[in-house]
Amino acid sequence: MPRLRFALTCALALAVSPSAFAQDVQRLRTDKAEVIVETVARNLQNPWGLSFLPDGRMLVTERPGRLRIISADGQASEPISGLPRIAARGQGGLLDVALDPNFPKNRLVYLSFAEDRGGGRAGTSVARGRLSQDGTALENTRVIFRQEPAHTGGNHYGSRLVFDRAGNLFVTVGDRYELRNQAQNPQNHIGKIVHIQPSGGAAPNNPFLNREGVQPEIWSLGHRNVQAAALNPSTGELWTVEHGARGGDEVNIPKPGRNYGWPVITYGVDYSGAKIGEGTAKPGLEQPVYYWDPSIAPSGMAFYTGDKFPAWRGSVLIGALAGRLVSRLETSGNQVTGEERMLQNLGERIRDVRQGPDGFVYLLTDSPQGRILRVRPAE
Repeated sequence: MPRLRFALTCALALAVSPSAFAQDVQRLRTDKAEVIVETVARNLQNPWGLSFLPDGRMLVTERPGRLRIISADGQASEPISGLPRIAARGQGGLLDVALDPNFPKNRLVYLSFAEDRGGGRAGTSVARGRLSQDGTALENTRVIFRQEPAHTGGNHYGSRLVFDRAGNLFVTVGDRYELRNQAQNPQNHIGKIVHIQPSGGAAPNNPFLNREGVQPEIWSLGHRNVQAAALNPSTGELWTVEHGARGGDEVNIPKPGRNYGWPVITYGVDYSGAKIGEGTAKPGLEQPVYYWDPSIAPSGMAFYTGDKFPAWRGSVLIGALAGRLVSRLETSGNQVTGEERMLQNLGERIRDVRQGPDGFVYLLTDSPQGRILRVRPAE
């Protein structure tokens, strides 16, 4: 009987229309703006990635393996069919989503996910498929990149998708936790940022093309678990944010062929308190642009370019899981000049941060009853 009562309670909760939560708003003050945070949609199971369709609707991934379209009034579609085989265990599952730069013409959607490779092994993969005209299915879906080697562990998959200005795709792939020393090995994709063509294969400007013994898709190496990435709209450069262990979350601007040090150098320590690597600096290894100690557990980022929050323009907005906040980094060129920690009163693990086409800021909360939140100026 208790199980039946629990199931009925969950079913009723899921059946409630989002309009019933129209009053679910909070008025919060930040250093430079007073904001309203309101729920757009809820009852999403661990939502991970969000991308806006041209008509303003949202494609949202749920980590257990569902892709949905969310309408402007918060209604969630049935799960879209045609997805690849997903390993939804540990930190793995369906992760990021991105639209092809020519989506209005080709309707191509890209997904990063933990792919079941058999024998209990999984690895970060990227697939693309064409969204059907009625939005119910991905058609002709195929995998265009596979992180090698696959691994039995369930942690540190990455993984964000960012198109560069030439239409090639950056993919962040994690160190898989137990394999962290492999982040220094250019013969595999562990702990790397890779750069691929939209149909698969190494991008033509990659630094290790035709280098024997090196994976040609590699853009940079020595990364731990990059769960935030975005293109700087001013320069076209990729910015990333990765998880440290206990301390050492890093903001980087990955340059082609450069080594960002993990696990040889870090500003953090192991979860046991033990030292990792050789210290915080070493010749030939890059320093972060900014780091956090203690960790905030960053995930999701966006450069704010809109007109709704003039005082935020040019800032980098970064979600935090353990920190349960949004970090707003002020920048000058490639330097971080200040930080404001915002929206702690929400008490939510923030998984993704996006600027909407309306200039408002949208957040995904990491929870079995996850929400899409919209941040707008207070009236």
